[in-house]
Amino acid sequence: MFLKKTLKSSLWKWVMFSGLFSIIPLYNAFAQATAAPTIDSGDSSFILISAALVMIMTPGLGLFYAGMVRTKNVLNMIMESFVILCLISIQWVLWGYTLSFGPDINHLIGSLQWFGLAGVGQAPNADYAATIPAYAFCMFQAMFAIITPALITGTVAERMKFSALIVFTVPWATVVYDPLAHWVWGVNGFLRNMGALDFAGGTVVHISSGFSALAACLFLGKRKGYGVEDMAPHNLTMTIIGASLLWFGWFGFNAGSALAANGLASSAFLVTNTAAAAAALSWMLTEWIIKGKPTALGIVSGAVAGLVAITPASGYVGPVSSIIIGGIAGVVCYLAILVKVKIFGYDDSLDVFGVHGVGGFTGALLTGLFAQKIVNSAGADGLFFGNAKQFGIQLVAAGISAVYAFVMTIILLWGINLIMGVRVKTQEEETGLDLTQHGESGYNL
Repeated sequence: MFLKKTLKSSLWKWVMFSGLFSIIPLYNAFAQATAAPTIDSGDSSFILISAALVMIMTPGLGLFYAGMVRTKNVLNMIMESFVILCLISIQWVLWGYTLSFGPDINHLIGSLQWFGLAGVGQAPNADYAATIPAYAFCMFQAMFAIITPALITGTVAERMKFSALIVFTVPWATVVYDPLAHWVWGVNGFLRNMGALDFAGGTVVHISSGFSALAACLFLGKRKGYGVEDMAPHNLTMTIIGASLLWFGWFGFNAGSALAANGLASSAFLVTNTAAAAAALSWMLTEWIIKGKPTALGIVSGAVAGLVAITPASGYVGPVSSIIIGGIAGVVCYLAILVKVKIFGYDDSLDVFGVHGVGGFTGALLTGLFAQKIVNSAGADGLFFGNAKQFGIQLVAAGISAVYAFVMTIILLWGINLIMGVRVKTQEEETGLDLTQHGESGYNL
């Protein structure tokens, strides 16, 4: 009897002991599943470095543009990029971030719940990036918001008031960039819900700035002497340095958009470099065939066109596809600029629309052709990989972004022009914006 009770008791203890150890793994799994996101130091370091890389692109853009204008306007071009860096840094913290990524309102805009970054802190936001601080994600995205309006300055070069540019920049970021960022990247944004693919800003950055640039150059009209006076770039060495900084920073732009130091980031890095090289070569060869000589301005412009076109596709396509995308972009963007000169004749001073508008639109459509889920399971296959629907989605998203940016830019410029005028006086334009807008000269030789 005693033996029977002992065995029964031991058996019961064994069952309880075994059951406890079988429950512990289940509890741990549940706890891990429901635990708050944990910061990964490697991912965080990568994103902070990527943000710094994207930041240097804006001063690099200033140099890229400054080399292409005449001597009397070189400081003005650099100053415009620098002041936009300062303006949007403040706007983003106060209301830009919450409008772009804050809690959704009707799939159109973020609420003001995070105004002044209230509720945004050092802990991760799992809706966007579960392994990095929300502040890191915020600052990474800030650098995108900064360079986008800076791109537009190339189209109004040598004729827009500096004061008008300042007044234009903050409203433009608020009513054009921030809503577009929410539509494409924000949780429950309607283009994101539609399935539009834009890994690093083909629609949000390049289509928006490119089509806004077209609107701006049409609104301001041609520079005095356009088509008659020599308006050749004054310092192509400066332009090449600026283009090199852009290419360098673009690795943060695209690879950083993986939001983690992982395989997808390495893939985006690889295809970014490959597409830029392919586009630089295809632009150079096309120009060589048509004009008889390859130019330094042409090869660096081609590289930028390739970087623009691969941006939306960088997290969704493989290496061979990136060569094709870059090769197409170089030819298409060069021909777009040639058509502007030969047929339309509008004065897009530094060809912002030809490179960023046309290049961004081309890249968005090519993403719909070459995207592969094998590259990024969170994406979709494109038309060439069995999903024809994706091309249609990309076309709709690109079209909506282009029309919205163009129309809103016209409205903003019209309003600002009524209040203060947007264009400098004829004599100020002849003297140059360095002296008339800033009281300085770029070269005191």
